[in-house]
Amino acid sequence: MPRVARIKNEGGIYHIMVRSISDVALFRDDVDKDKYLHLIKKYQQIFLFKVYAYCLMTTHGHIIIDCCGADISKIMKSINQCYAAYFNKKYNRHGHVFQDRFKSKLVDDERYLVTLSAYIHNNPKDITRYEKCVERYKYSSLGVYLGIFHDEFYILDTDFILGHFSINVDRARKTYLEYINRISDRQEEIDVEFINEGSECRSERKILLRDVKAEDIIDFVSKYTNQYFNIHIKFNHRHIELKAVCILIMRSLGNYSHKDICQYIGNVTISTVSRLCEKGYSLITEDNRYKSLISDMIKELSIA
Repeated sequence: MPRVARIKNEGGIYHIMVRSISDVALFRDDVDKDKYLHLIKKYQQIFLFKVYAYCLMTTHGHIIIDCCGADISKIMKSINQCYAAYFNKKYNRHGHVFQDRFKSKLVDDERYLVTLSAYIHNNPKDITRYEKCVERYKYSSLGVYLGIFHDEFYILDTDFILGHFSINVDRARKTYLEYINRISDRQEEIDVEFINEGSECRSERKILLRDVKAEDIIDFVSKYTNQYFNIHIKFNHRHIELKAVCILIMRSLGNYSHKDICQYIGNVTISTVSRLCEKGYSLITEDNRYKSLISDMIKELSIA
């Protein structure tokens, strides 16, 4: 049977579920779970999406992702392909790691979003040692929500969900945990009594317009670095950094695929574009000259 077309809304929030094939453990140890969270962080820095909750179990994982204008398929394909390559290399195996495509459900109601987060955070209750203390499970975001664990990878936005419970962070945490404990023993959805007030916990959702043209990206990078260059010239090693940064931003804010970038630049392979994108990622995360470039570009072009 042909695959059912995925329902996508680039300004949407998604419940994502990934699962391993057959009885293979998707995460064999904590190092594997750390690797997957690291990849989420990596592609979050590229595609600029938000994560509201996650829970990684042995054979599957749940994530709530706010795309903020990005394409959910590109986000998850990037994360899962990198993880599959890592997994197969580490365990000297070949073939698929994930069961079919990732599953996604569009979340278009905030009440459902809060209930969904509680469901995800309750996943560890099936593990005997966490049955009465799901908040102690390290690879669920609940511990970060409650201030028990530190968000080591800096991937979570806890304000959006906690802001529905109280304007006070401590009270919001206490009420949220009570809600999770109530819902764990019930199958039906429990409504949340939403507060109707501003909240220091709540964060505003911002949808980024991902339609920036390649020419505008190149022009901005040239002015920002005060170095003008021709991205179409193949063997210009002096400007390889600028080319790499531009390619990364084309992926991030221009919604270009690797194939689109190949066609735009000309006379370049997908593997080269992928390699330059990796270089661009290293530059914007590690080189002080470029660390604020994307945020400055968003402000100047008013695409938020």
